[in-house]
Amino acid sequence: MLIEQTLEQLTALQLHGMVGALRQWQAHPPPQPLAPTDLVGLLADAEWVSRENRKLTARLKAAKLKLPACVEDVDYQHPRGLSKTVLLDLGTSRWVAAHQTVILTGPTGIGKSWLACALAHKACRDGYTVAYRRVSRLFDELAQARADGTYLTALRRLAKVQALVLDDFALEPLGPAERKVLLEILEDRSGLAATIITSQLDPDAWHPVIGDETVADAICDRLVHGAHRIKLTGESLRKPRPALTNGKKGGK
Repeated sequence: MLIEQTLEQLTALQLHGMVGALRQWQAHPPPQPLAPTDLVGLLADAEWVSRENRKLTARLKAAKLKLPACVEDVDYQHPRGLSKTVLLDLGTSRWVAAHQTVILTGPTGIGKSWLACALAHKACRDGYTVAYRRVSRLFDELAQARADGTYLTALRRLAKVQALVLDDFALEPLGPAERKVLLEILEDRSGLAATIITSQLDPDAWHPVIGDETVADAICDRLVHGAHRIKLTGESLRKPRPALTNGKKGGK
């Protein structure tokens, strides 16, 4: 009876991790009785893990990542110029803490978006807030925000995100409004937050797509200066590939 009262009180205090641990121990009692200090420590650990998992779930939900990618599943076997050393270093999320940019370039189907989402997912797991946006849809979103009077609020929300993924940049030429929006986003983040850019074009070819030379210089300066640049080459990963003998499939 006492344990049920304790569980009710813990539930009322929203200590759901402790509740789960106690119920598990009820169902599967430990072989040896626990000392009070050990029991308190285990309950505290269970509550901490539960809260961290809930926070991670919330961050991943807010990130809206396009793909369920993890750095542990990256395929290094496919020949595409991907350095395992470089990616393992980026997988520490130090680039997020240092407010740096990661630029992933290469042909379509080579895995740029997948790698961007994998790095963003790892940043979420490391406690950073993340947002994923396809560039064309971001422009549409902000155009709508300007129309309904929430433009500045939308910009502030993007500025607060610690790691922003801008996917499929430079697919088509930018208009004056799009150039202005992109520059405002990057200006808000410069030296204050981290950004991932994916593009089929190398940064050297971005100027004609951006259009205005002065604005292009400003945008490229904020994106390229000090960035981690990964240029992928080779055939598309979307092409049919021979099945592995052990029946397992790798990541991208």
